[in-house]
Amino acid sequence: MIKLEDVGKVYDVGSEKFSALSHINLSIKDGEFVGILGSSGSGKSTLMHILGLLDKPSYGKVIVDGKDTSKLSDNKISQLRNEYVGFVFQQFNLINNLTVEENILLPTHYAKKKLEFDTKQRADELLEELGLTERAKFFPNKISGGQQQRAAIARALVMKPGLVLADEPTGNLDSKTGKEIMVTLASLNSKFGVTVIVVTHDQNVVSKTKRRIFIKDGKIVQKYL
Repeated sequence: MIKLEDVGKVYDVGSEKFSALSHINLSIKDGEFVGILGSSGSGKSTLMHILGLLDKPSYGKVIVDGKDTSKLSDNKISQLRNEYVGFVFQQFNLINNLTVEENILLPTHYAKKKLEFDTKQRADELLEELGLTERAKFFPNKISGGQQQRAAIARALVMKPGLVLADEPTGNLDSKTGKEIMVTLASLNSKFGVTVIVVTHDQNVVSKTKRRIFIKDGKIVQKYL
């Protein structure tokens, strides 16, 4: 479970203070498929960074996998992020001089402890699951955008995380391919039981999730306006 208790984020902008998030209370259960919808400047990116342990709140508690992250050192937070969270980005963020398979395996090289599974076997399983087996030895610039995003999803899953956090995962894709990616995320959520959070400004994308959270002006609201 991921739980935010009275979480806020305040930035210093010159001599002023800007509240990007204000008193957020939110619980996401294991295995949920959640969409977070907000327009540009709503605070959804800040919320994503806090949920993904990429940033710390100015106040409040972030509890991830039963751990109160306010009590963890930076190294422990980094380890928890690497083991518990998989990221999927709008820009794919694949490394062009690594093959698809090498990109997928990349997070395993940064593991802080001995992994209890065969990483090559895990990568092969994900390549098959995502229809990329025949593209395993290709470089990212030699495959389609949809295939690149599926490779990014496989990379996000390789460490067997409890959470996959997808930031505008369809933003660089045409509408047909974008729909296919959302179907893929829904399928993986169902098959592997991994919690999936999709952060987006697109109402069509968020409609494919099972639960929707709307954010406006740094606060959770009941309706998206």
